[in-house]
Amino acid sequence: MKNKVALITGALTGIGRAAAFAFARKGAKVVVSGRRDEAGEALADELRSLGSEAEYIRADVRKEDDVRELVAKTVARFGRLDIAVNNAATEGEVGPITEQTAKSFAATFDTNVLGIVLSMKHEVLAMQRQGGGSIVNISSTYGHQGAAFASIYVGAKHAVEGLTKSVALEVAKSGIRVNAVGPGPTDTGMLTRFTGTPENKARLVEGVPLARLGLSEEVADGIVYIASDEASFVTGHVLNVDGGHTVN
Repeated sequence: MKNKVALITGALTGIGRAAAFAFARKGAKVVVSGRRDEAGEALADELRSLGSEAEYIRADVRKEDDVRELVAKTVARFGRLDIAVNNAATEGEVGPITEQTAKSFAATFDTNVLGIVLSMKHEVLAMQRQGGGSIVNISSTYGHQGAAFASIYVGAKHAVEGLTKSVALEVAKSGIRVNAVGPGPTDTGMLTRFTGTPENKARLVEGVPLARLGLSEEVADGIVYIASDEASFVTGHVLNVDGGHTVN
């Protein structure tokens, strides 16, 4: 991982932030992206304090011009793009299907699915020019399961996994690997919002064989592994980091 260039969207909190630190500690040059400039610049400063070359670049993954510029600025700054982690996501509107609207659907799919499509488009173009790279899309265990009262989010994560597998086949001969990581119940701000109450969050633990919530740092370790040369013969795969949540 030494001197590889890693770009992470949705990097300012939770799993994305943990991934930024994990790559930095492995010696990677890190570009973090999000929509809150003060938090982004502060994160880049923290990464530099670890000895990493790091930059913050503002981008909204729902906007193609932003994504195009994000990738272009990354390549202009560091000369290449070796690893891209597409983590930007929203939990959307939690509730029954009868309460969902075209607006709630678009609000979730525009970030969680369109954002992945646009990101992969421009990441692949950059990686094709240099002869290869590694893309990691962040899914969820809900990307291959169902969940009541979360139909739009679940549908979006199913789409992420289908996109991952399809693009992996499309670009394999270009030397580009495309994989996904599926976190199980992980103790993040998104999970807190998603579950709504401490009691609902605690109930999730009942379905985890390891009997606890995961940590963002544990998911980040899985991201770094599948992005790395140690996983060089792995593509089109969804790596569950879930405490056994999907075993049964």
